[in-house]
This record gives sequence, structure tokens and C-alpha cells, in this order.
Amino acid sequence: MKKLMVLVLFCLASLAAAQVVSPIMENVRGREHTSLAGSWNYIVDVYEVGFYNYRWQEDRNGFGRDAKQANKSQLIEYSFDDSPLMYVPGDWHSQEEKLFYYEGTVWFKRGFDYKLKPGNRLFVYFGAANYESITYLNGKKLGRHEGGFTPFQYEITDLVKETGNSLVVKVDNKRKPDGVPGLNTDWFNFGGITRDVLLVEVPGTFISDYKVQLKKDSMDTIAGFVKLDGPAKEQEVVLSIAAANINQTVKTDANGYAAFEFSAGGIALWSPEEPILHDVVLSSSSDIVSDRIGLRCIQTRGDEILLNGKSIFMRGVCIHEQAPLHDGRATTPEEALTKLKWAKEMNCNFVRLAHYPHNEHTVRLADELGLLVWAENPVYWTINWGNPDTYKLAQKQLTEMICRDKNRAAVVIWSMSNETPVTEARLNFQIGLATTARELDNTRLISSALEKHYEGDKTVVIQDPFGDHLDVIGVNEYIGWYDGRATKADGVSWKMAYDKPLIMSEFGAGCKQGYHGDKDTIWTEEFQEDIFVHTIGMFKRIPFLRGTSPWILTDFQSPRRLLPGIQDGWNRKGLISEKGQKKKAFFIMQAYYAEKQAQAGQ
Repeated sequence: MKKLMVLVLFCLASLAAAQVVSPIMENVRGREHTSLAGSWNYIVDVYEVGFYNYRWQEDRNGFGRDAKQANKSQLIEYSFDDSPLMYVPGDWHSQEEKLFYYEGTVWFKRGFDYKLKPGNRLFVYFGAANYESITYLNGKKLGRHEGGFTPFQYEITDLVKETGNSLVVKVDNKRKPDGVPGLNTDWFNFGGITRDVLLVEVPGTFISDYKVQLKKDSMDTIAGFVKLDGPAKEQEVVLSIAAANINQTVKTDANGYAAFEFSAGGIALWSPEEPILHDVVLSSSSDIVSDRIGLRCIQTRGDEILLNGKSIFMRGVCIHEQAPLHDGRATTPEEALTKLKWAKEMNCNFVRLAHYPHNEHTVRLADELGLLVWAENPVYWTINWGNPDTYKLAQKQLTEMICRDKNRAAVVIWSMSNETPVTEARLNFQIGLATTARELDNTRLISSALEKHYEGDKTVVIQDPFGDHLDVIGVNEYIGWYDGRATKADGVSWKMAYDKPLIMSEFGAGCKQGYHGDKDTIWTEEFQEDIFVHTIGMFKRIPFLRGTSPWILTDFQSPRRLLPGIQDGWNRKGLISEKGQKKKAFFIMQAYYAEKQAQAGQ
């Protein structure tokens, strides 16, 4: 079964976009669901004794069984019921000081009761677990998932009991040379069940997947599909958008699939200025699902980015999924809302969600707030480009990200990677991902943060060969920080080998909030501020620049950042401190974006 699932996920990339069906249920929170958030028992398993026996083979009598003593003389060398508790969703580093730098296996167990309605089906859905997880219910292995930022699910209809269910999850956050991301990153490797766990109950035949978006390059034609799962696959499905007086009926085929395309002339479109979301209802004879979906058209024309046919400048900021006001992974909608509101306060219309898919509620909040989203696959720095299994893993995570967020109007860019070195193997790897992304979803733009180089001392040239395969070019630059002094930006010009829009996907400098001095003293707010002033002056001389996203909205934890008294385990390039205090550079960007907003008449 596991091999079959891997094969299905890999084969998705070869299907036409209209035929792609998600490996996960679309819109789980639009179904009848029960949250398993709360206290879970946990066991730290440094030696993997709960999974491997003495022959280093998978142990069928391991911790996944959640065994109990049948009699007083039976030897069982673990007990979930007598183990400590940890909150899920969450990471173990911020909840248990002894585990702050721990990378390895932790087992989690949650008991629950559930009365399933006759004829219905039940799934257990995980928003994400970092990095590799193996899940068991009542001693039965459900499956394995690799990838720390994308969702997965298992059907448990035939395994669930009315009382005394035992859900056990083995989570291993060890970094791997063949993983995605690989061994080397610049963010904290938070381990744990870091996103929601839900029990999702659906009818015997249910609407498992759908896509409702504008057709590529159209502002008045809705196109998409609906997919049923269950024994009664051939049904009529009605798509309704009441505010637009739309009622369309389609008939699913023997596989439960139906594509559709119809005119929706005059329907209100989504934009940052008017983030209009429509109540969309899909109903069959056996199921009904509602969603709030925005409709918009994103295109490029030469070096312009067009939203609903109008040229735009993407006023952005990069965001990590670091909790905004404390240590640890951000897990709640409230934490996501805090950060997105800070971006809005800075006059942003755009956020780059670095360097991996963020929580679904972050993307849905961006829909509501009117923030364009750059969503990124976790192909970061150096990946094992020549390993076919690493490629399949990157492709699988890209597939899971796109399938989850395909109905979110805010998402306008799928990013394949960040700062990957130019080699032939890397180019082929990346071209394959870009091809997959277009096959899965041809209605959004494809980008990546590319490398660049200097011609002489004063000309930056962008001609990474992967740029030929992108719609929008992303480049990270750190003049004044890693590259000379701030004043160097005053004389630098930019050249690009493509007639395409450029987004400066990263720029900035580190500083400790509250540390002040003159602009030549590193780590001061004045030093960071001065770099931003000179960088913005340079931006105004780049004719093909169509967006910027400074690195980064808030300071975030990183084991790479070790300078005592300044970094202390935090990357200090944030415009806001980890305590929510705005640095001087925040207001430089706020003023620059206000100027760009006024120029656009928005």
C-alpha cells in the first residue's frame, strides 16, 4: 500500500492539470471534524528502541502497539500512560528545555473515543509533522509521510472504535543529506506534530477534491473540476455561487471525476484593494461542501506583472513560521494574523512565505486580508541533485503544497527553490519541478530565488539558465551586509538576460533591536537603516523591478547565529524583534511602500 501511494504521488506530475486529483482531502475544515489538539503523552526515543529490534529491523512489537501489561509478570519496557505530556500542535524544543537542540525520534500518543455514524467514513488528517512520521491506530500501522510542512491523511473507518482508541505517531526530525530540505538550513529545525490533527467524518461517497478558479489568462471564465470518492462515483454535482447567480451542474464519470468550464461574466474579482471571497457550494446527492474562494487573474507581459489586467508592483516582506512573540513554531491562526497584520501595517500587498509551505490558515488569512502570496517548496541551498529519490521527494512536497492551496486566490506564485547553486544536475532537477508545477496548476506564476554575478565591480547580471523556465525572476541581494558597504549600492546597475519581471526576493541586514550608534557601527539599528536607505535608492534605478520583499519581517531562531549578546541563536535581520518591537528599518520600508502605493493610485 505504501509503495502504491508513493507511485500515485509520483505519477501525478505526468497528468494534465485538469485531471490532477489531490492525495489529500480538499478543505478539511469545511467538513464535519473533531480536533485532537491538546495534551499528548510523549516518549523520547534516542536509540530508536521503539521502532527497531536488536537486528535493526522494524519491530512489529514496537511502541506503535501501545502495549499494556496483560499480567504482572509481562515485560513491557515503555508506557505512554505514565509518560509526560506535551501540547499538540507544537514543537518539542520550546516546550521542554531538555529537548531544545534535540534532533531524533519522539513518540506521541493520544487516546480518544469516537462514535462514527452508520455508513460514514473517518479520516485522520495531519496538517504537518516535522520531518518524517509513521502513524499507528490501535496497533495498526497506517503509513509513513516524509516532509515537514505539507499535510497527509489516513482513512481509519475500519479501525476506529467507539471507546479507547490509541493514536500513536513516531516523529523524527533528523536532518538528512538526501532530504528536502537537506542538512543545511538557516532556520530552526522544529520537531514535532507542528500543525493541527483532525478527525474528519464524511459520507460514504463524498466530494474529496475540487478546483474552482478562473481559467488561465481569463477574467470571466471559471474552470476547474470536482472529484468524488466512494462507491457511488457517478453523480450529478451542482456548483453554486449565490452572489453571482451561478448554478452549474456536472456529471461525474466512472472514476468520480468531472471537469467544468463556464462563463462568469461580471463576477467580482479578488484583489489586495478588494479581497472579495465568494461563498462557493458544491453539492451531490450524498455530500455538500462549502468554501470561500476568490477569483482573480495573474499574468506577466514582458517585464510587467498583471493582476486582473492591471500592472502592479508587489510590495512585500519575507516571513518565516516563527512564533511572533515567543520561542517556537507558530501554530495558531492568531499568531499568523499578528504577522500578516504587521505586513499590512508596513503597506505590503504581498508576502513571501519562506522557505517552505506555511500553515493553511496563514494562506486563508492572506485571502481575507488581501495579501498576495509567494508560496515556496523547501528546496533550499544544496540538495542532492543527482538522487532520483530526493527529486521524487521534492516533487511530492510541491504536489502536496499546490493541491492544498490551489483554491486560494492570494497565492499567485509557486516558487521552486531558494539560492541553489548553478550546475547541470540542479538545472535538470529544477526544470522538472517547474514542469510539474505547470502541469498541476497553469493559472499561477512560477518563480525561484536565483543566483547572480558581477560584471566588473558595478554591474550585477542575472542570467541563471533556470530563468528561461520561469515567469518571474527572483534574486536575493545583500549589498551593505555580505557585499561591501551600504554606499556600494549607489553605483550599482542591474542587467537581466530575460524580458521578465524581477522581484528582489531578499535584501537587508542584521541588527539588534534597541542597540543604537552611528550608521557605521554594525548590529546597530542605524547600520541596518542606512543599508535600507541606499538599497531603496538602487531599486529606483532598476527599470524591470516589479516587487521587493526584504529579509525578513521578524527575527527568528537559527542555530547558525551564535554571536553572544547580539544573535544568541536568533537571525537578527528582522524588521521587528522577537518581542514585537519595530526597528528603524521598518519605517523606511513603510515609507517606501507608501510612495509606491501612491504612485499606483492604490
